[in-house]
Amino acid sequence: MADEEKILKLQEIIDRSERIVFFTGAGVSTESGIPDFRSPDGLYNQKYSVPPETMLSHSYYMSNPREFYKFYRDKMLCLEAEPNKAHRKIYELEKAGKVLGIVTQNIDGLHTKAGCSKVYELHGSVYRNYCRKCGKLYRPEYIKETQGVPKCLCGGIIKPDVVLYEESLNDETVENAVNAIENADCLIVAGTSLTVYPAAGMIRYFKGESIVLINRDKTPVDSAADLVIHDKAGEVLDKIKVNV
Repeated sequence: MADEEKILKLQEIIDRSERIVFFTGAGVSTESGIPDFRSPDGLYNQKYSVPPETMLSHSYYMSNPREFYKFYRDKMLCLEAEPNKAHRKIYELEKAGKVLGIVTQNIDGLHTKAGCSKVYELHGSVYRNYCRKCGKLYRPEYIKETQGVPKCLCGGIIKPDVVLYEESLNDETVENAVNAIENADCLIVAGTSLTVYPAAGMIRYFKGESIVLINRDKTPVDSAADLVIHDKAGEVLDKIKVNV
């Protein structure tokens, strides 16, 4: 199927759908200048003295907080990033009443920044940070501007509200995400390789009519989709008209 035909089919699917759920990954945010993890030039393929997977683990955060925050500030706090065409189109569709929810693996907060309100952040958000001792909340700018290990006024160490390796997903967020996917009539998976579990396993709860995959590279679920488009999510979604 030619690219133009695929866009037309995607438009048809979106037009007839009333309860769309978007399931998004790092590939949606790369067009905003945020690095992904698993592509050839992603974080996991760059050379560090300690592998990024290790630095982003709970045990490393606990045992080497200074080094953790050095990496976190440098690579994970992209506060200057702005929503791209994908985020903005998803917001337009939500505003038109066609989106039941956005389930995202991203921690960059760009869906919310674009105006979306029904966002389930499976891996948390850099925009929420809390003191492990007293629970006081801190903005990400505070983390960015401090040196070394950021500490609360009470003396406690601050932790980003992001799910590190070795940590469990938030039960309430998972429940809300699964509920949205179960009740969707269309699931659009965008910018994810579908290899990170348990998040990727959530698409098995979809019981609706159409599943669409938009990703630059192939995924393990391509054969099960009604429509597969191997391209950048922003470029694809930008061609979609919001018809109510």
